[in-house]
Amino acid sequence: MRIGFLGVGRIGASHAAVVAGHPDVESVVLADADPGRARAAAERLGVTAADAIDDVLETGVDALVIATPTDSHAELIVRGAEAGLPVFCEKPVALDVAGTRHVRDAVCATGMPVQIGFQRRFDAGYVAAREALASGRLGELRRLHAITADPTPPHASYIPTSGGIYKDCLIHDFDVIRWLTGREITEVTALGANRGAAFFGEAGDVDETVVLITLDDGTLGTLHGSRYNGAGCDVRLEVAGTEGTVAVGLDDHAALRSAESGVDFPAGEPYPTFWERFAPAYAAEISAFVEVVRDGRPSPCPVEEALEALYVAEAATRSRVEGRKVEVAEVRK
Repeated sequence: MRIGFLGVGRIGASHAAVVAGHPDVESVVLADADPGRARAAAERLGVTAADAIDDVLETGVDALVIATPTDSHAELIVRGAEAGLPVFCEKPVALDVAGTRHVRDAVCATGMPVQIGFQRRFDAGYVAAREALASGRLGELRRLHAITADPTPPHASYIPTSGGIYKDCLIHDFDVIRWLTGREITEVTALGANRGAAFFGEAGDVDETVVLITLDDGTLGTLHGSRYNGAGCDVRLEVAGTEGTVAVGLDDHAALRSAESGVDFPAGEPYPTFWERFAPAYAAEISAFVEVVRDGRPSPCPVEEALEALYVAEAATRSRVEGRKVEVAEVRK
């Protein structure tokens, strides 16, 4: 299997190492908007570098992996699918609903599978929580509590094109809550604050947020997001039912400490970044994509699913900006 890989920047370089190391991938052709960066990454990984992104599509690859800047995703997904290639792309598909719908329709017309990178669907903790809920061991779902908190903010240049904290960060929570519960999020109320660097506010974004969600069965949930969690990378989810509660991400590397006397859990060092927190999940999602390419399996996270998460993220954005509760159905119109 020969994989074309586009983008070796912030997350792309790590993804490229996973792809290049997969036992079913014979060769990788890398390209980046910065040819020098592509050559350096290719030399480090022992793979081939192309001079330009356009060149990769002309080298006879079997599939395409996209980890370029967000504003290029939509065009590259469509180009890859129209070239007859299965495509894996980091989230989001596009920063707006119209753009994502366009990609959905264009991809559907080609019949090619596209997998969007919502890696939490492949994390062992989230998978176990989903199974616990589906099996009935937790009883009837009653509440959800989620947190996605980065230890340090990204570079100031990243924020204006990121889509904001809901489309960039909490969209993972929106997606995995839908996937884990099998329920739709119907309403959101979002509050935000600017407590850190000025560049968040200058871009119309916030660095701290809390979101109240309602599912279609009436279940309430809370989501917290932060760009300044000095204790480390903290990504957790509590799923509580009438018969039990499970917590995802509560292990020896969780970025919190008990204030109770005599309690030494967690005992390990906190995860420093999201990559360490989800390294096995990133590898698992790439393995799933390899199976899509090799065996013709359907995509485990198609564009349609990414669009559903984006609807919720857009509703949260409207809620914060306009200071009101927003029904997700409003965004679907």
